Amino acid sequence: MRLPYRWRVPLCGWVLAQVIAPVAGYRKRVRQNLALVLPDLPAEEVARISRAVPDNVGRTLIEIYSGPEFIARAVGLPLSGGGVAALEEAHRTRRPVILVTGHFGNYDASRAALIARGYRVGALYMPMANRHFNEHYVKAISGIGRPLFPRGRAGLAEMVRHLRSGGMLGMLVDQHMGHGEELTFFGRPALTALSAAELALKYDALLIPTYAVRRADGLSFDIIVEPPIPAGTPEAMTQGLNDSLEALVRQHLDQWFWIHRRWKVPRR
Repeated sequence: MRLPYRWRVPLCGWVLAQVIAPVAGYRKRVRQNLALVLPDLPAEEVARISRAVPDNVGRTLIEIYSGPEFIARAVGLPLSGGGVAALEEAHRTRRPVILVTGHFGNYDASRAALIARGYRVGALYMPMANRHFNEHYVKAISGIGRPLFPRGRAGLAEMVRHLRSGGMLGMLVDQHMGHGEELTFFGRPALTALSAAELALKYDALLIPTYAVRRADGLSFDIIVEPPIPAGTPEAMTQGLNDSLEALVRQHLDQWFWIHRRWKVPRR
């Protein structure tokens, strides 16, 4: 943290990609996931992605811990995409919004950019298993903005109050969820939580995919706000979220967290 931001971010990306990833098995997991869903990728492209993905993860981690400097960069990021007008209208009229993203680019950059504009964006997060690390991590993401709601009963009441008051809620829905519905992602069965769509239907909230695409400089982002997902069944709406993320990942294969075990075989 003592290093200048422009050195700190690429250095942490390099350390995770070159030092930690080979030992932790991240490159192997990236290759396994790519072989599962994109088996026709050229070998040189697979090798490039297996190096680039941990680099992006390392950059994302240190950006989240960089708080004020990260926010300062996010303030000036323009919003683009077909959902910007709907998002601005919801903010003006205090209509609840569920902002859904994935572990792509830096998933907290869009939250930081919206908070910097005065939007009341809370975030739902998954508490870490290690209590001490969880306290450390929550402190870091709190530096970007509050309120924060832990998954589970503890954060449910506060989250509902936030939505009913016209707030916005950020969620990530691209990880394997054992209790989720079997939908598809990259043409393969993927257990996916329906909670974002269910909340949107219950509280008459817009369900809007939003992403932060890392630019070529490695430090800044394009904030994309897609049109709201049309109301329907929770399954259809959530599949729409999966399709939205998949389309963007296909354009930037090296920015999604392929280190996750997204396509686990369900227990029978």
